[in-house]
Formats: sequence, structure tokens, C-alpha cells
Amino acid sequence: MHPLQRRQRTRICFAAIGLTLSVGMLFVLPGCSSKPSYSLSGSVSSAGSALEGVTMTLSGVGSTTTDANGNYAFSGVAVGTYTVTPSLAGYAFAPRFRTVYLDGIDAAGFNFNVISEGRTVASTHTIHLKQNGTFWVWGNNATGQLGDGTTTSRPLPVQLTALTDVASIAAGRDFTVAVKSDASLWTWGGNSSGQLGDGTATQRSTPLAIGGMTGIVAFAAGADHAAALKSDGSFWAWGSNANGQFGNGTQTGSSTPVQISGLAGVKTIAAGDGYTLVLLSDGTAWAWGNNVNGQLGNGSATTSLTPVQVYGLAGVRSLAAGTSHAVALINDGTVRAWGSNSRGQLGNGTTTDSTVPVRIEGLTNVIAVSAGNGHTVALRGDGSVWAWGDNASGQLGIGTQTASASPVMAIGLSGAIGVTAGTGNTFAVKVDGSLWAWGNNLSGQLGDGTSVDRSIPVRVQLP
Repeated sequence: MHPLQRRQRTRICFAAIGLTLSVGMLFVLPGCSSKPSYSLSGSVSSAGSALEGVTMTLSGVGSTTTDANGNYAFSGVAVGTYTVTPSLAGYAFAPRFRTVYLDGIDAAGFNFNVISEGRTVASTHTIHLKQNGTFWVWGNNATGQLGDGTTTSRPLPVQLTALTDVASIAAGRDFTVAVKSDASLWTWGGNSSGQLGDGTATQRSTPLAIGGMTGIVAFAAGADHAAALKSDGSFWAWGSNANGQFGNGTQTGSSTPVQISGLAGVKTIAAGDGYTLVLLSDGTAWAWGNNVNGQLGNGSATTSLTPVQVYGLAGVRSLAAGTSHAVALINDGTVRAWGSNSRGQLGNGTTTDSTVPVRIEGLTNVIAVSAGNGHTVALRGDGSVWAWGDNASGQLGIGTQTASASPVMAIGLSGAIGVTAGTGNTFAVKVDGSLWAWGNNLSGQLGDGTSVDRSIPVRVQLP
């Protein structure tokens, strides 16, 4: 029982029966509640971003789904004890459920967070967090980025047992970052620019916790730098800063995390090749670092060592950073993109770079986006996967190797609940928990046991 609810109920009942209550006793009188029915509301988020489409079940009452802002509500609920439980295929939540006693006060702030979502991240190596919480790795391992204690590349998934209880993951160019459910941060792989944050420039093939990096609520890995947000609102960065990707007004890198001042209200982070993006709680997007192709989205092609606002964006739900282009998902289900467009990765029918966000016409009801090296992928609410841009390795999933400057639908794939764009390849998690991949497979990063590129989705051979 929520303590505020109990105190409120006691006060109302005491007023109803005067001094007839004896010390240490509580008599609940019928009808002592202030009203006959109540409301219950809350929200659901994943890595700080609202999560739409989660089924919220209130025991004995029914179900509803979260909206575009991750919110849900029940009204007209009678006095009683109830359990509210979130559910979405491929996702696990914390807490798994919550119990509430309704009598005397409405219940608000019953919030949930995703702790696992069958998530995949990819560069030239691939890492997959299964729905059951196990952690699988495959692909290029030249710098130990698979974390299995070797530098042997893997054409098939192997379970990484050196790190357990993982909540979220990110893949840099040749390194990996993970956060456990206790909000501690771990890194492994290439470290030539200090991107592991351990105070050295030595690559490491097994995970290591980074001292002082606790309470992590959001993080991202770029080409050779990383950034993280702590629960106290502080923002940290480490690795290369040659393009000002720390956002602290300098170009001095660091092999240990350095705190970046002047950033307030950060919700989520995305990182590309030499630049960083953040989504603020007011729905605006800000960027800094390399801007040769306009990937900062502020109307110029001038590199910035401090944050600049992405032009004209509002109501942003999530951000994705590719090598030199960026993508934003708007709360209304539409998509904007900016930066490099040499392969049509902005999806606006041209191959001309844009220094400001452009809308991808005809693409609606989008619930997730991801940006790769020269292509972009989107997941629609109907479970279909759409992609555009470079297709030299078949990463668009359309059965050819012909690039497309506008969205095309991946062949033979339905029921997707998550998508990831890697370096020349694409991955999708389906509602049944299976993982599918297509595109570049030179290092075995598709996980099908071969090094053959695939232009249509193939199932990853996960145990």
C-alpha cells in the first residue's frame, strides 16, 4: 500500500467516526472513502525515451496501451487493491509489476523502465541481448570488441558469460560499452583513443567496470569516443575529442571520463564519427563536433566545439547518429534526417547533403529509427521494416544491391519489434524473439555461419 494513500484513508475515516477509535486500533467503516472511484496513471520509458504501444494491464479491470509520450491511465476504478503490469513482446521491465491500494486518493506516477529489449547493436561486430537476459556476440574481433577474452572473429554467435545482468549495450567502431541493471558502466575492445575510459590506451578483450561511472541512465558509443548521462543529471565524455565531440569547448581527448558542464535536461544520447547528439526533455535536439557534412543540423557546415541546436526540430521522440548523418523520430511518427547524403541516406529522393533536417515524405507511423554508415532503417507500427541509402552489400533487404534515395520495404519480413543499422548491414528483432540480418557479412557479422553478403533477411543462428 502506498503510504500516502494509507494516511489519507486513515484521516478521512477518523473524521467520520470522531473519537470512537481507541489507540492502536483502526476500524475501516463502509463508505468512509472520499469518492466511489479513482484513477491510476504513469509512464513507460526505454533508456530515457518514451515507449509507445506497451500493454498495461490492471488486474480485474482491463488493459490499455501507452501513447506516443509513453503515458497510460485508468479511470473509474473502484476501491480495492490492484496490480498493474506492463507487457510488450521482446521487452522486460523494472519493476515487473506494481501493486496499488485505491481508497482515498488517486494514484499517479506509477512508472516503469525497460531493462531488456532483445536489443542488437552493430558495427563490424554484432552484440545481441536476448529476451531472457543472455548476452551473445559475433563478427569482427580484431581488437577484442566481442569481450570473450580473445581476438578471434566469430561467424556464429557465442554467449558472453564474463558479463551478466546487462541492461543495455552500445557498439562503437571497434569497441563496446554496456550498462548493467545496477547502472554501472563496462567497456572493452579497441582503445587507441582512450575510448574505453580506463585511463589507458591499451585494448582489452574482457569487460571492465569504469571507476566512478555509476548511476548511468543513458549512454552512447561513437567511432572513437563515448558519452554517458548519470542519474544526477551530470554529463560525461571520454575518448577522442579531435573534432570537439565532448562539447566542452576544447579538442583535448581523455582516456578517463570528464564531466561536461552546461548541459541540462538531457534524456538520451547518440554518437557518430566525431560528433554527438542529445535529446533534451523539452523535445529539442542539440549537437556538437564534426560538421563537415552538416550532421549537426544547425544550417552550417562548420564544426562546433560546444552544443548547437538542431534547426527546426521539436517534439523529438528519439535520435540516431550514423557515421556522418543523423535521424530524428518525431512524436507524430514522422522522420527527419540531415547531414551526408551521398548515397541517399537522408531518404528525401536526392543525394544532396543537407545542413538542416528534411522530412522523409510518405513515411508515417514510425516507432523506431537507426542510422548506419551510409543507410538508414525505420520500423513502422505494423511491424514492417523500411530502409534507404547505400545498398552495396544488400543492407536495404530488397533482394538487390541498388541504392535507394527513398524508403523501400525489406522483403519477407514482418512482425518486427526492433531494428538496428550497422556498418553496411541491418538487423531486426521479431515479435517471436528471433533475430534477422542482411547486408555486409565480411567478418561474419550477420551470424549465419558464413561470410557471404545477404540482400534479403536471413535468420541469425542464435541458440
